[in-house]
Formats: sequence, C-alpha cells, structure tokens
Amino acid sequence: MSGQQEQFNIKVETEIGRLRKLLVHSPDSGLGKVVPSKAQDWLFEDIVHLDTIRKDEYDYYIKLLMYFLDPEKIKGKLADIDSATADRGFFKPDSPNFHASAQVIELQQLLGDILEDTSIRKKLSASVCAIEGCTYKLQLQLIDTDPKELAKTLISGSLTDGKMIFSPIPNLIFTRDVGTTINDYILLNKPAKKARVRESLLMRYIFFNHPFFSDYQDRILEIPDGEHHFLRPGEDLENRTTLEGGDVMMVSKNHVLIGCSERTSPYGANEAMKLLFENNVVEKVTVVKIPNKRDFMHLDTVFTQVKRNMWVLLHSIAHVEENKQRNPIDFLVQPEPTEQTEIIQFYKDKRAPKHFGSMEELFEDISVNDLKSTQPTTFIYSGSGIFPYDAREQWTDSCNLLAIKEGVVLGYDRNDKTVEAFKQHGFNIVHVKDLIHDLESGKANPETLTDTLILMPSAELSRARGGFHCMSLPILRDTI
Repeated sequence: MSGQQEQFNIKVETEIGRLRKLLVHSPDSGLGKVVPSKAQDWLFEDIVHLDTIRKDEYDYYIKLLMYFLDPEKIKGKLADIDSATADRGFFKPDSPNFHASAQVIELQQLLGDILEDTSIRKKLSASVCAIEGCTYKLQLQLIDTDPKELAKTLISGSLTDGKMIFSPIPNLIFTRDVGTTINDYILLNKPAKKARVRESLLMRYIFFNHPFFSDYQDRILEIPDGEHHFLRPGEDLENRTTLEGGDVMMVSKNHVLIGCSERTSPYGANEAMKLLFENNVVEKVTVVKIPNKRDFMHLDTVFTQVKRNMWVLLHSIAHVEENKQRNPIDFLVQPEPTEQTEIIQFYKDKRAPKHFGSMEELFEDISVNDLKSTQPTTFIYSGSGIFPYDAREQWTDSCNLLAIKEGVVLGYDRNDKTVEAFKQHGFNIVHVKDLIHDLESGKANPETLTDTLILMPSAELSRARGGFHCMSLPILRDTI
C-alpha cells in the first residue's frame, strides 16, 4: 500500500459525491466473542453469528465497493473468491492474498503497518495495556509480537492462540464513528462510551503515524475536554465533552451538520464547532438536537442523503405538526414527550444564529442554497411513514444509507416498506448478488448506474445496530 501514497488525497465536501476512497474494518474474531451478559456494555443489543456476518453479508459489501472503487483488484477473480475451497484470503488483512486496496482501505492493515515501527509498537502497547489494566509482563509480550498479529490482538482482544486478554472492540466495524472527513481535514471522535475508548486510541495512532496521512498532520483535529473538566464532581456524565462520527455530516463545502444525541453532547458539539471555525474549515455549522434515545443514537440513524434534492428520514422527527386537532384528554393529562428536534445554524462570521422549524426545512435549505438544486426537494420516509413500520424499519437502519455516488445508495434488504417508498420515487431496486454478477460480466457499469437502491443482506449485520453509512469512513469523494 505504501507504494501508492504519492497519489493519496483526502477531501470530502458532500455526502453524495462519487466515493473514491474510504476506511473500513471487516468483522474480526472479537465480534464472535460478544457474550449476552456484556452485549449492552459493548453497545450491542444481541450477539451475532460471526461466519454469517462475514461470508454471507459483509463480504458482499467489500466486493461491491471494490467493483466501484478499485475494479482492477477484483475484476475476473469472482470465481476464485467465491469458490468452495477459497481460504477467504482476499478479505483477510493478515493473508498474503489480501486485496490490499488503496481505495477500500482496511484499518487492521494500516494498524499493522505502523506497528512495524518499534517505537510505535512500544508506545501503543503500553497505552493499550494502561487503559485495559494489563500486567507489565503482558505488555512486554505484546511488544515482542509480530506486527500483523499484534494488530489483530489489539483489535480482537485475543492472542494468536485465541486466549482473550482484554475485551474486543466489536464496534470498530462502524468506522464512521471514529472520525469524519470535512473538506481536507479529519475530525477525530471523542467517544461517549468506555467500550469505544480503545478504538479511538488506535485511530489516533493510525492517523498521526501512517504514511497515508503524513501530508495532513496539521489538519487532523482532536476535540479537547473543557477547561477544568477534571474539577467536576464524580463522573459528571451530563457535562462531558463527547462526539462520535455518526453525528457529523459534511453536506456541502462550507456546511457541516453536528448532532446532539445519545452519543454526542452539547459540549462536544460546541468544541467541534470552535475547532472548525478557528481553522477556517467551514463557514457554517448546523447543530441538530435529536431525542436522547437508544433507538436514535446518532444523526445518521434518523436521516441520510440520497441525492442533492432527496433525503431519507424518520417521519416522526421530520416536521412540526401544525394545527393538530386536540382531544379533551390532551388538556387533562401530562403530554407525552415529543420526538421533535431543535435545529440551530451557527456562522463563522458570528452573525446571529438561525433557527429552523423542521428537518424538512433544513434539508430544503441545503438542497437549494448549498447544493444549488433546481429540482423540487423530496423526502423518502422510513417505512413509508406508516406506523409501526416506520419505527421498526428505522431500528433496522432504513435511514442509514451510504451513497456510492449521487442517487446510488446501499441499504438493508429487510426494510420492505422503505424499499417500496424508493420504488414509488422511481428508483431501481437491485440485490447486491445480482449486481455483482452483472458488474463482473459487464452487463452493469458503475459509471452509468443511476437512481438505484442496492439491497444488502442483513440478518446478522442489522442486529449489530448500524447500517452502511456507519460502516464507512469516506476520505475522498468527487466534488458534485
């Protein structure tokens, strides 16, 4: 991979420009060691079957990305990759047959690369052992481990013989949360949950030490804790500075959205905004406060962008209901909390903030004024906006879509009502297995594909509580 670093660029101006490079992490053995008693501590609702999530689901994601981003690495190899005798080396970063793409970039390989440096290996091993409470002897053992094997251990929590020495970090498959590319800057996360502290540490070492990012060292932004935070009483969970990448969206060259959610605090949003303005990264930041609920979690669990004039979102947080007919009982009982959002736009030039009355109003403004859309702004609602399908399908990531290019998005095959809504908006619906074979045969062409929802298998992946927007960290997109 290092031989291609001269051509390595970082730049993301929108959510929908043609995707050229991204960071991913294929499910590792640690994902298969999540136990029921620890699942929620590790931010999982359930345990997943590792072989199914790898071979029958995630591998199709990698194949599809390769056909769009790095076709030379996969074209003509499909029969070998899918054969009954294949060792899956194409997908495993520690295998000599690994694809080693410089476009579909595997985090484990980047980690293995930097661990070749003895000094980095010592420092990172010591740091991980410190936060995991390991013995000094184990620290010395890790330092002497082969770099590729050490990379596996630091991610999976297990030694080469399978012995667990600390917890896995199963959420690393959701690479979006470790950072966000904003123009030619990288904003690193500050996780809200203890389960994600190690992955945040590993990502800092990768971004600050891998040759891929050597030209961008002064454009990697880290969010500090507030001044005197260490003087606050107890854990002070309400006032912590936290931010995760699922709450940050680069919607246009000069405009970024930051969510306040279950995982990103107002303090985190404020510190991120200050960093972006002080470094002249963007001209405006819109803070979107969504309900602090587990089923919402991040901004990208309730909406993502499909085209410059099209968005998919959850209906219950989309708009303010005006002139709603009220029954007498509404005046006599305590009203239920609403799922409305608060939307405030801030500006680098310090003019007065602007308030938006609804998500639809914000998206209309972005589509027309930021992205210069000349077409009507349209909305596709989770579950077609019909209860209970809207809530059910949002839970299984109907709103969490990844745009490979404008109008070509990946989503789960289980969200039937949302798929119907895409059909009603004129989208072609294609299953990933069929599309991959058409790409291999030449029947389909990534350059000419338009207005398409690509359905991905989802029985196990959806139980991990993240969609393909979560499972991607774009670092290069075309300008639209």
